[in-house]
Amino acid sequence: MAKQEYDAIVVGSGPNGLAAAITLAREGCSVLVMEAEETCGGGMRTREITLPGFKHDICSAIHPLGVASAFFRDLPLGDYGLEWIESPAALAHPLDDGRAILLERSVDETGRQLGVDADRYRRVMGPLAEIWPKIGDDLLAPLRPPRHPILFARFGVQAMQAARGFARRHFREESTRGLFAGLAAHSILPMEAPFSASFGLVLGALGHTVGWPLPRGGTASIADALVAHLRSLGGEIVTSSRVENVNDLPPAKAVLFDISPRHLVRIAGHRFPHDYRRKLERYRYSPGAFKLDWALGGPIPWKAPECARAATVHLGPTLDAICESERAAWSETPAERPFVLVAQQSLFDPTRAPEGKHTGWAYCHVPNGCTFDMTDRIEAQMERFAPGFRDRILARHVMSPADFERYNANYIGGDIGGGANDLFQLFTRPIPRLDPYSTPDKRIFLCSASTPPGGGVHGMCGYFAAQSALKTIRRARAKTQR
Repeated sequence: MAKQEYDAIVVGSGPNGLAAAITLAREGCSVLVMEAEETCGGGMRTREITLPGFKHDICSAIHPLGVASAFFRDLPLGDYGLEWIESPAALAHPLDDGRAILLERSVDETGRQLGVDADRYRRVMGPLAEIWPKIGDDLLAPLRPPRHPILFARFGVQAMQAARGFARRHFREESTRGLFAGLAAHSILPMEAPFSASFGLVLGALGHTVGWPLPRGGTASIADALVAHLRSLGGEIVTSSRVENVNDLPPAKAVLFDISPRHLVRIAGHRFPHDYRRKLERYRYSPGAFKLDWALGGPIPWKAPECARAATVHLGPTLDAICESERAAWSETPAERPFVLVAQQSLFDPTRAPEGKHTGWAYCHVPNGCTFDMTDRIEAQMERFAPGFRDRILARHVMSPADFERYNANYIGGDIGGGANDLFQLFTRPIPRLDPYSTPDKRIFLCSASTPPGGGVHGMCGYFAAQSALKTIRRARAKTQR
């Protein structure tokens, strides 16, 4: 830290922290990133946590938002080794009768699998996929006037609905309803909650427009590319440097925090008015995640062989089953038969495991801070759709909600999404404010997934927070020059 003063200091090097730092560095700002852990990345880390040679994504694994992000699209990350791999189908949704529904890139090809719902699915997803290039960037942004208000409003009418009601109104086949519910369950909301349908619509549209890709070599390759690009712009990074108090930081015109509201209060709360601090303390968090990683002696033996065409598999065949599982995550008792999200990266990326071997990645939603061991329940769901799965396990690694929070302090109670996506916080995270990234202290900004547009590896929270901070930096520069 040779400089006497930086234009900006970014605390935390998750996707949003790195995005904020890159955005500022591209504008000619001097930037220092401070990361508490030994490596950068936040949720973008890949490690050998089972057996040597098996590379497992610790948190994020599949990245439709990464390729959809306007920020990522504008960066030369391929020059730094980032390579996206797209499986033939984005998603497989196996059923109890041994079949599976595949989310194909083509809306028509997906619809042909849905029986009497073929035309219904095309009427829902076809127009949305068609208008996605015009509304997608506005969906990954804070509230603002959209570029195409009529198209945006048309999407909003559907998006504001609860997923359960939406699926029942639009589809007749249980398999189609289950497919949509599985997409919507990424919201980590009860399927009866308003706006839960929006996640199903967005993720379905992304499957039909940009796919659900994975990065070659592991999610850490995204972090590595972002770090390399930041350094090429002159940005500095210091790891193993935990910040406990904002007053201990080097002088800077702006400080951006890629952390949760709870930790912002702990680190910088003394700089805020009581009312603002109290509102941050009331910020609501989502259920937690319980995750398993497996080193496998062979590919997952799916009962429906077409599951091998997709990097992502959803285990929870029906609408009712998924609704029950997601409701349980908001209660005090986890689901007996959880909805399980599975990724099988090594089928499409041979760098993930030794030759002939494979990796498996799976998690379910559980009550925030839940201490119940879900290993048997998750593996029972695997056996249900892939008989003989347990026989292929060479080693497993378990991450409970507490383990997630130890891994990343921002994952409060195992909440990997940066806060509840309920009706209030979906649009006004962390609190209602014209500029959601600013704070009452004009030099302090929040740039984490607890700001719009929320969770996911897309960097847009950091990008927009940096735009806000740039105003402060430029005013400070102008004042110095006068």
